[in-house]
Amino acid sequence: MLTVHRPPLDNIDWNALDAFGDRAFTQRRHWLEFVASFTGGEVVVAELHRASDLVGYFNGILFRRCGIPILGSPFRGWTTPYMGFNLAPGTSRIEALASLERFAFRELGCLHLEVTDRHFTPQDAGAHGYAHRLVRSFLTDLMEDEDRLLANMTGACRRAIRKAEKSGVVVEPAAPEGFAEEYHGQLQDVFAKQALRPTYSSARVRKLIEHVHPSGDLLLARVRDPDGRSIATGLFPGFGSFSFFWGNGSLREHQILRPNEALHWFAMRYWKRRGMRWHDWGGPNAYKAKYGVVPFTTLALRKSRYAVLQYARDLAERLYYFPRDLRRRRYDAKVADARGSPATETGPGSLS
Repeated sequence: MLTVHRPPLDNIDWNALDAFGDRAFTQRRHWLEFVASFTGGEVVVAELHRASDLVGYFNGILFRRCGIPILGSPFRGWTTPYMGFNLAPGTSRIEALASLERFAFRELGCLHLEVTDRHFTPQDAGAHGYAHRLVRSFLTDLMEDEDRLLANMTGACRRAIRKAEKSGVVVEPAAPEGFAEEYHGQLQDVFAKQALRPTYSSARVRKLIEHVHPSGDLLLARVRDPDGRSIATGLFPGFGSFSFFWGNGSLREHQILRPNEALHWFAMRYWKRRGMRWHDWGGPNAYKAKYGVVPFTTLALRKSRYAVLQYARDLAERLYYFPRDLRRRRYDAKVADARGSPATETGPGSLS
């Protein structure tokens, strides 16, 4: 049996933590402090021991929602895909989850626990009575050489990248000053196409940049047209073995220059050259398939100490997302009617 111990944050050896092979950008100190900054929660880093041996760590945020103490790793709405565990080879994640549950409910006094770990598998869905949600995404293998990465894309995608280059479109790393407002303004234009609004504010983006960009874990990228105007922007965090598509904004009137394809190709090469093994596309939106991807699925697990809390949590989530999902379905149906084809998933990504 594993035991869980929470040392003071000042005693954490962050360099030792970052040396774990399964370490992700969302588990680093910079990202945890970013999430704590807008949730009002506190960072929780806990050690997992088997007898006297340290076999791993858990990373999360302790916070309150409607007065209820919750341990999230992460929690939906945090614009954070995964957190979970860092474990020594051979250590079971499901065993670690069972130990974490005892720690969360008995020692921290939590009434609800949510964990999404990148290394959970669909076969773990029934673990210890947890409710679950499948988290689907796409991956690109960045270990392929650049010619092969291009060859794996659809012909239309390759043509779009070449068109952007021939049109004089330039993609560049961007400085942090003013980037949050620039990006969020372009993101609003993306959502407006579907009569939606972004699910997070420019203040959230500012906090992300403030906390994470100085660490080197966050690429801010800008696309300029031939006249030097900003027509698209994107944020792509990365650390360890994988990078991630966090968000992309662009202006509709400049889509003919194909800035989005140029932006993603730039980000893939940027992180490939920095040793990333995989690029995670942040959701299974249909438009991402053209970049040469493979499906990826993990689990978001959740459990309440009392069944009524689980019911209330699930009901609140359905009520919150229903209007947005309804507007998106209506938009997709409208597009399908105009094209005379079945509806497909379009528009902004699924990261929440």
